[in-house]
Amino acid sequence: MIEVKDLTVHFGGVIPLDSLTITFESGTCGLIGPNGAGKTTFFNVLSGFIKPTSGSVTAFGEDLLAMAHFRRARWGVRRTFQTEQAIEELSIYENVAMVHEHSRRGRASRRTDVLGAIEFVGLAPDPATKVGTLGARDRRLVEIARAVVGKPRLVLLDEPAAGLPDEETEHLSRVIRAIPDHMGALVILVDHDMSLVSACCSVTSVLDFGALIASGPTAEVLRDERVMRAYLGTEELV
Repeated sequence: MIEVKDLTVHFGGVIPLDSLTITFESGTCGLIGPNGAGKTTFFNVLSGFIKPTSGSVTAFGEDLLAMAHFRRARWGVRRTFQTEQAIEELSIYENVAMVHEHSRRGRASRRTDVLGAIEFVGLAPDPATKVGTLGARDRRLVEIARAVVGKPRLVLLDEPAAGLPDEETEHLSRVIRAIPDHMGALVILVDHDMSLVSACCSVTSVLDFGALIASGPTAEVLRDERVMRAYLGTEELV
């Protein structure tokens, strides 16, 4: 469980997170909102790239904000980014193994863990294949494999399906839904693809101008009038 209380971030006169209080229970939880709502800022706080002005984050009973950012990866915080982080000149295996080095798992289990993560996401190419030779779908799957290797506790997925066609998003959806059961991690999914959010998340929370405007069962949240107004007056999200 992740409990966030009165989380506030100031960038000069800009307030990307404004006294945010929210709880993520378990499974795969959606976090949506229009551009500039504060979603990526929130991920940056959890992963240690931004220090909040005030507030607290308790993750599985531990004070997450008290941990140095470089210790959070070993504790179990993982994330993907809107821009790919895998190194093109390295192989699939090497890219995933780099993340495993910073996990709680030891060297003795590295090969098994890395190959297991690659198999879990459904990557067909040989693990020795250079990432730079892969298509968009497989490159995204490498990012997911990096996020789930080594027994993470909290996996933050920042628009993992951006730009993928529907048939490839369907495979990604199956992988995301399987993470909590297979890896034992809590997943928070940020994406503008409401079909993906609906397929993966039983509960969803919505940010607008850094504040929580709705939270609950995904289907109900997507019908909420405040959510529709936040999305520029869209009448239907799904």
